[in-house]
Amino acid sequence: MKFEFYTAPEIFFGKGQIKELPFHCKRFGNKVLLVKGGRSLEESGLLQLILDGLNSEGIQAELLSVTSEPEVEMIDGFVEQANHFGAEMVVAIGGGSVLDAGKAVAGLATNGGSITEYLEGVGTGRLIEKPALPFIAAPTTSGTGTEVTKNAVISSRKLGFKKSIRHQYLIPRIAIIDPQLSWSQSPQVTAACGMDALTQLIEPFVSLKANPFTDMICLKGIALIASSLLRAFENGKDKEARENMSLASLMGGMALANAGLGSVHGLAAPLGAMFPVAHGVACATVLPAAFQVNVKAIWERGENRNVLRKYAEVSGALTGISFSDDKEAIEAGIAWLKELKEKLSIPSLHTLGIEQADIPAIIKESRGSSMKTNPVVLTDDEIGEILRMSM
Repeated sequence: MKFEFYTAPEIFFGKGQIKELPFHCKRFGNKVLLVKGGRSLEESGLLQLILDGLNSEGIQAELLSVTSEPEVEMIDGFVEQANHFGAEMVVAIGGGSVLDAGKAVAGLATNGGSITEYLEGVGTGRLIEKPALPFIAAPTTSGTGTEVTKNAVISSRKLGFKKSIRHQYLIPRIAIIDPQLSWSQSPQVTAACGMDALTQLIEPFVSLKANPFTDMICLKGIALIASSLLRAFENGKDKEARENMSLASLMGGMALANAGLGSVHGLAAPLGAMFPVAHGVACATVLPAAFQVNVKAIWERGENRNVLRKYAEVSGALTGISFSDDKEAIEAGIAWLKELKEKLSIPSLHTLGIEQADIPAIIKESRGSSMKTNPVVLTDDEIGEILRMSM
């Protein structure tokens, strides 16, 4: 057996941890580029608290806002502002898009060039060669786990792509996971991000690169989400549910960074690049169908049959039931996922504006890096079946 495991060097988890941000920043210098989301951080009063704390430590902050998924022009502009300001570190507080933007800026501020040059599949193949600026990530949503990963997803509406920049130098130096930051999430954001987190625990568990360490993390995280996502959706002030979701999201980030993903994320990339569909919503919409089609493909071909046992274990973690028969367990897991999708009011692909005629183009763009660790190589017809079932 052989595997590697990477994560953020320092992780601080728990209510109130965000208040320690100025102390952590002081270790890296006196000029911080602070990347944030829309208005929620300001409206909660936390932004002013953070700025006051930084000021008390003699740290100057330059603020940048991310209100959409990060695009090429945004990142290149932010890098220019970071260098003009003389930033000694980057802090990102927000959802996955905010953290991805901060991560990319920290990397390019020291390596130079345009973000396009580094993007997988569309760039020139340029590599990150120098350590990034110290980067501190503090998520406000429970979904992406990007606070402990080495990649950032960048889009271009103009050119119609959503691709990753990826390198170990991009792993955040410090991850601060304060569940209190997620309390203001809307039910819709809670649902989409929560299903993204669930996907990022299921896919690494059945991945071709799965290992005993990630397996342990995944099963615990799946159980946490199974007991907490619906509670957090129905009552955003359920502190225990919010804490469980924050922890599960962190676990998902660790798992995907080391074991890879699968067909759900393979499809989420073109769905997000070609249509105005948020990443979490894309994952939520196709997860049950992808689960079902993957199992069917493995069963019919007799390939990698041992993974069926793992799908049964996932089903046990979801339902909380110990099944003696794997097939019965898997069927119960699929039914559970479909029911959860309905309870969370996740829209269908058709509701999101995607038609049958769009399926061939989506299939064509679905075979990115995420598909390479799917437990079985799906045919175009099988990928199409996932999409049709999700309509």
